[in-house]
Amino acid sequence: MRRWIDKVLFCLAVLTFPVIAPAAEMAADKGVRLAREADARFSGFGDSVAAMHMILRNARGDEAVRALRIKTLEVDGEGDRSLVIFDQPRDIAGTALLSHSRGVEPDDQWLYLPELKRVKRISGANRSGPFMGSEFAFEDLTAPEVAKYDHLWLRDAPCGPFTCHVIERRPRYTGSGYSRQEVWLDSAELRPMRVDFFDRRGDHIKTLTYGDYRLYEGRFWRAHDLFMENLRTGKSTRLVVSQFAFRTGLSEADFSRASLKRVR
Repeated sequence: MRRWIDKVLFCLAVLTFPVIAPAAEMAADKGVRLAREADARFSGFGDSVAAMHMILRNARGDEAVRALRIKTLEVDGEGDRSLVIFDQPRDIAGTALLSHSRGVEPDDQWLYLPELKRVKRISGANRSGPFMGSEFAFEDLTAPEVAKYDHLWLRDAPCGPFTCHVIERRPRYTGSGYSRQEVWLDSAELRPMRVDFFDRRGDHIKTLTYGDYRLYEGRFWRAHDLFMENLRTGKSTRLVVSQFAFRTGLSEADFSRASLKRVR
């Protein structure tokens, strides 16, 4: 009888193990595959310049509007370069943020303050802080390179008129203000429709919603409305894009630390 029971238990173990292990592995593999495919669809534009307005709204509903531009450059074998330049209002005109995105290595970021004529390096400890009083953190403004995160497919779920793949990504780099993020990619084009941000304690603190997508050159989808809402404070920041331009002739020289004092 004992030998019969042992055989039954062994058979149950053999039958059960393949069901559990591959399911967990498949979710991780699917998460990485979708993240890589989404990144590939976004890539290949060379360089771009986007003009936009930033609308800051506090919990009382008061608003402040800023005009800015974001320049982006793809670099083979490395992370993207980006440069945020404020044009209005006058008191912050010329303020610029330069970001060099890396893989698992810490991103490099520098902030130029024209009133001080000084370039300030953003340390790892400060990248989780708010950028220029907005609901975007400094780390939100660097390219989300696939290598920077561990990915896990969680589920497919409705998202407005679409069905979305919901992928969890956990930062692999040090100093992040987030324990994890949930990225919603529409299943047809793998465009980000929403990102939920969770703080280090695991609380859902912010949601970024993408809207007004437009297609450029028959292959590049770009959102023209990005809305970041702080669920804890009731504050929000909206970025409304008025113009996109691709292949404008930007080079790495336009994204050097020395170029910050010459931004136009």
